[in-house]
Amino acid sequence: MTVHFHEEDLPADVLGPGPVAVDTETMGLQLGRDRLCVVQIADGRGDEHLVRFGPGSRYDAPNLKAVLGDPERVKLYHFARFDLASIRAYLGIVAAPVYCTKTASRLVRTYTDRHGLKDLVKELLGQEISKQQQQTDWGGPELSDAQKDYAASDVRYLHALKAKLDERLERERRTALAQACFEFLPHRAILDLAGWAEQDIFAHV
Repeated sequence: MTVHFHEEDLPADVLGPGPVAVDTETMGLQLGRDRLCVVQIADGRGDEHLVRFGPGSRYDAPNLKAVLGDPERVKLYHFARFDLASIRAYLGIVAAPVYCTKTASRLVRTYTDRHGLKDLVKELLGQEISKQQQQTDWGGPELSDAQKDYAASDVRYLHALKAKLDERLERERRTALAQACFEFLPHRAILDLAGWAEQDIFAHV
């Protein structure tokens, strides 16, 4: 297992075929204000790739965009809504089709309100991960080894989590419902970017 660090783009042909796990690190959680700093990506075969974008980046990244925009590759996220919006805002693409482990967890782990990645990894995979580096400066001139390992851990377990969650979705007969939710998520991200982040447009009032 190796964490590979890249500047401004993903090297060509470093990922195997099939679904890829994706995550982002930004300067904060306010879309439109807090820039995209890092995109993490992994093919589930043991290595993780981090692509860092500098303050003056043009976000060209043709290799990364080709992978994220590939309609034949499923992208695995944890809380896809935010990552999809950040990727669309800065890279200009819809990084779909989508599988969101947080959405799947909410559909099948209805016995708890703990749907964070740390909680999922602990319960379903028996692994402990640290979130200590989550609220750090991702826009600095250098990333620490601790930041890199934290960023990599956000995509390291998503393939294994998908397998576990798929079993539960099938058991509870919610696979089709989950898929419908996943297909809507890119549109939910567009609504967020368009100004409807805090409004439920489906609400009666």
